Formats: sequence, structure tokens, C-alpha cells
Amino acid sequence: MAAGAATRGDHLSFFEEDDQPRSRVRPRRAASTGGAPPDRRTVLIRQGVLFGGFLLVAILLIFVVRSCQQSAKENALKDYNREVASIVRESDTQVGRPFFELMRDPGSESAADLETTINGYRGQAEQQYDQAQRLDVPDDMVAAQRSFLITMEQRRDGLASIASRVRTALSDDSEAAQRAIGQITGAMELFLTSDVIHETRTYPFIRTALADAEVGGQTIQRSQFFPGVEWLDSSTVADALGQPSSGTATNGGEPAPGLHGTGLDSVTVGDLQLQPDAPNRIPATSRDFTVTFTNQGENDETDVQVVLRIDGTGEPIRVVRTVDAVAQGAAAEASLALSRAPTVDQPVTIHVEVKPVPGEEKTDNNSADYDAVFVQQ
Repeated sequence: MAAGAATRGDHLSFFEEDDQPRSRVRPRRAASTGGAPPDRRTVLIRQGVLFGGFLLVAILLIFVVRSCQQSAKENALKDYNREVASIVRESDTQVGRPFFELMRDPGSESAADLETTINGYRGQAEQQYDQAQRLDVPDDMVAAQRSFLITMEQRRDGLASIASRVRTALSDDSEAAQRAIGQITGAMELFLTSDVIHETRTYPFIRTALADAEVGGQTIQRSQFFPGVEWLDSSTVADALGQPSSGTATNGGEPAPGLHGTGLDSVTVGDLQLQPDAPNRIPATSRDFTVTFTNQGENDETDVQVVLRIDGTGEPIRVVRTVDAVAQGAAAEASLALSRAPTVDQPVTIHVEVKPVPGEEKTDNNSADYDAVFVQQ
């Protein structure tokens, strides 16, 4: 019985426990790490801010690029103007100025020396033309460049033409000399044209290009290669080269009626009068000669050239002077100073000539040769 009771008590205890309500423990949800998703308005705002940032950066980049392009354009225009100015200055001062100084007074230059010297200036002009061709030309300066090249080309060609004819212009063949002088005078027109093209084309084109690009503070180089229109007159060229010019003439270039002619009277150096038939000893310090001649014709004469040349001192010494006017029957003097001292104690020949005037037929009394030696005292 006791065992049965115990068993019964065990059954009751089992059911009693089964009938008691049980509490369920729900699993805990993991805490959300991202929070609630943004609403549509917030998304749109964020996208707008992002797009605005990209747009601002793009605008800044465009502004920077355009600024760089504008700066590069301005620098290119400035560089071109500066390089053109440099070439023009060199052309005017290193070629044009010394060339015309040489033409005004060849001094002791022989025909060969004169040709060589002028060819040197031509070589410089050629180099300057080549420099002009190699310039980096901005699009806005293309028109200016075309005119600039023409300017430099004409200066080069003018010098080349003169260099090739100057020896003939100084020759004793009067007909060939006068023809060469006319051709040299024609070449002078190229120099005038070069100045005109620069002033009326190159200069305005550069100025306009700089103004259109709003580039200020620039100096545009002007040019004056050609010194004056007197060089367009063949008598000026002939006078410079010591050759006869038009002289006394009527309309049409023919000499005035009547006899024309001059005669050489004497040549002195210091107090010494040279003798054509005896050796002459000249102090080495004496370099000033005076040539006296007479107008033996029936007309007044103008632009009479007197030439003195000394041979035997290495390179000949040649001096030319022009007497502006000599009245009929009057005597005249021409003073000629040597440009360098002759060699001492060396025999020389001094040739003096009064160049024939237009219409002069008798010329055997226009010149004389003197044997001499320059000595130390």
C-alpha cells in the first residue's frame, strides 16, 4: 500500500506540474545599426548638393582653362611684337645706318672693298630675313607677318643689287658706270618701299591685333631704314661714288650749248706743291691735299667731282670730293683729307683727276700722276 500510495502521489505531482502555466521567453532582436532609411526629400537634397558641388568644380575648371588660354594668347602676341621690334631695330641700326654712312663717304674704300663691305651688310639682312621667317606667329598676327617678311626681303634684295653693281659703277667705262649708277638708284627704291610697308601695313596690323586682344602696355617698333628721298636721285648716288652726275644741262638732260671742260692746275699737300715730273718727298704727317682746277668752258658747271687715289700702300687710298659750282672761267679748290696714313718710306703713285663734266670732250688735262714717298721728318 505504501508503495501504491507513493506511486499515486508521483502521478499527481507529474500532472500538477504539467497543468501550471509556462512563461515563454522571446528571443531579443538585434539592435538596428543603420537607423531608419532617409526619406525621399532628404535624398533629393543630398543629390542636389552633390550635383551643385560638381557643377561648381566644373565652372572653376573652365574658368582656369580659359584664363590659361587667354594668358597664353596674350603672351604669344607680346612675344611676337617684341621679336619683330628686335629685328627691326637691328635692321635699322646695324645695317641701314652704317650702309648709308658708307655711301655718303666711301673714303679710301676701293671698288672691291666697297663691294665686300656692302655684301657684308647684305649677309646681315639675309640673316634678319631668316629670323623673321622663323618667328612663332599667332593667328592674329598672320597679316602683320606677311607684310613684315616683304619689308625684310626688300632690304635684303636692295643690298644684293647694289653690291653686285657698285664695282661697275666705279669703273672707268663711263657708259657702263652710268648704267650701274641708275640701277643702284633704282635699288634705293626698295629701301623706301620697305619703310612704307612697315609703317602702313606691319605696324598697324600689330597695333590692331594687340588692341583687339586688349593687350596694353606694349611698344610697337617703328622703322626708318631709308634716310631720305635724295637717294632716289642718280646724281646723289653718282656724287657719293665720285662719278660724274648730270652736271649743267638743259631740259631733257642734254648739256647746255657751248664748250664744257675743266683743267687741273695744281696739287698741294701742306706747303708742298707736287711735281708731275720729279719725285716728291711728303712728310708722313701730311694728310690734307688741295686740288686746284679751272673751269675752261663757256658755261657754269655744277657738281664737279675730284678724285685722289694713292697706289702702292697696300690697299689703295681713295678720297672723293664734290665742288658744288664753278663759274665759267673761275678757279676752284677741292680739299681732300686722307682717311688713313700711307706707308712710310715706300714709293707710291698719287693719281688726281677732275672728273669730266657733261659735254666735255677734251679730257687730257683733267688728271695727273705724281711719284712720291711719305717720309718721317
